[in-house]
This record gives sequence, structure tokens and C-alpha cells, in this order.
Amino acid sequence: MTGRHIAFTGLGNMGSGMALRLIDSGFRVTVHNRTKERALPVVAAGAEFAGSAAEAVASAGTLVVSVADEAAVDDVLFGHGGLRPGTLVINTSTVSPGYARDASTRVAKAEAHWIDACVIGNPRQAREGAMRVLVSGAQEHVAAARPVLEALGGVVALGPVGQAPAMKLAFNLLLGAQVASLADAVRYGRNAGLDRDLLLAVIAGSGFSSKVMAFRAEVMRTGAYEPAAFRTSLMHKDLRMVLDDARQSGLELAVTASASRYFEEAIARGRGDADAAVVGEATGPADG
Repeated sequence: MTGRHIAFTGLGNMGSGMALRLIDSGFRVTVHNRTKERALPVVAAGAEFAGSAAEAVASAGTLVVSVADEAAVDDVLFGHGGLRPGTLVINTSTVSPGYARDASTRVAKAEAHWIDACVIGNPRQAREGAMRVLVSGAQEHVAAARPVLEALGGVVALGPVGQAPAMKLAFNLLLGAQVASLADAVRYGRNAGLDRDLLLAVIAGSGFSSKVMAFRAEVMRTGAYEPAAFRTSLMHKDLRMVLDDARQSGLELAVTASASRYFEEAIARGRGDADAAVVGEATGPADG
């Protein structure tokens, strides 16, 4: 089993929710975030603050990483983190399967251990411990991490390192395609003279909907794109990872490529920090 002292780095919307959940679950949590202000609510809830990633890593035998991308994971673990022998790294950041396997090898060279713990859910579910946690890695390391993982949600074990990131990206592929398709449906309906709010409400309540689509339909209807449940920039990043991974094995994903462009265009409009639903933003008389 892991100890009850957890180091946690990366306190975005999801990371903050997870860190607070671990505190509520009885863990002693030491946190670090590049922007200290983001850590203050978690510290107020009982966490200890570390002034650097290295200080956080040195404080506990288990490190949970929840950062934006592979470069940020690299910085935490191999830049200034200073992994100690025996440290168990639980990576909840969305990375490619290939990166996960490479990082696991590099972590092992430091005599530490890596598991993938990709989370499916939103910030509220993170706070409530109601996420689905996709896990891959050596069985003994997954077993050691179980107390932490089960505090965050229902655990789905998938096999060796890299499998959980592949599953997570498959989920996010579906998310991106659904949101882009919903934006198209709204544009088409609006161009045909349908009331935008009514169209979104009917879609959300129909058999064609899903929990994801109903949630994004309401975000589109209200225009409440910030704070983002899932930033447009991260959606685009994940779809690009899917496409890059597929391309390396000669696989073409035309729908995913098309969806990716919607989020790329939103980023170009300065909406990268808005929720992914912003691709359905009403911007003109015949534009959803």
C-alpha cells in the first residue's frame, strides 16, 4: 500500500478537485503549483504547500501528477523534480501511449515507479470522488496505488503502461467529435430558421443525446464557456495526439481530423481557455 502522505503537483480545475478529495479521504497532502494562488484554496482545506516540485516530491513516497501536457510532466519529473528511489508516480495527466512508455522507462532508471491513472470525469466529479480512473502499469505498482485511486473513483485496470492513455484518448476522440457535430447541427438548424435555444434543448433531451452532449448543449445555450470544464486548448491537444499516434501506424481518422480543426480555429480566435463547447458559439446571424 502507499503511505498516507501524498505529494500532488498541478492544481488546475481537475487537479484541485482531486487534491481536495484526497484530503477529505484522510490523506496528508503536500501540494505544488506553478501559480501559488491556485494552491491557496487547497491549502486552506488542509494541504501543506511546497515551494517547488522538487520539495513536493521529496516530501512523500507517492506523487500524483496532474498537469497540462507532456512537457509539463517532463518538467516535474525530470527537470526540477528530483525523483527519489522508490517514489510511486501516479500520472493523471493526459499523455500519448508512447510518451507514457518512455516516461515509465526513464522513471525506472531513477529507481522509481510509474503508473498511468487517466481520469474520466469533470471537476465536480473529481471533487466528489466519482470519476472513472483508467489504470495501467505493473500489477504490484497498481496495487500499491489502489488506496489513492479508489479515493478518486471507480478503478478500471487495463494492463501494461500505455493502455490507459490509449483508452483515455479514445474517449476524448468521441468527446471532440460529438461537440464538433453538435456545433454543426446548431449552425445548420440556425441557418434553416430554427430557434437556437430550442434546438439545443430538444437535442439535449432526445435519444440522440448523451451525457456529454447534453452538458455541452447547455453550455452552448447559456454561453457559460468559462470557467471551462475542459479547455478548448486541451481538447485540441488531445485530438492532435490521437492523430499523431494513428499516423505513426498508418491509420487515417478523417472525422477526428475534421473535429480537430474546429478547436484549432477556436484557439485562433483567442478562445483556447474557454470550454470546448465554445466551438458552437453564436457569432453571427447564421452561425451557431
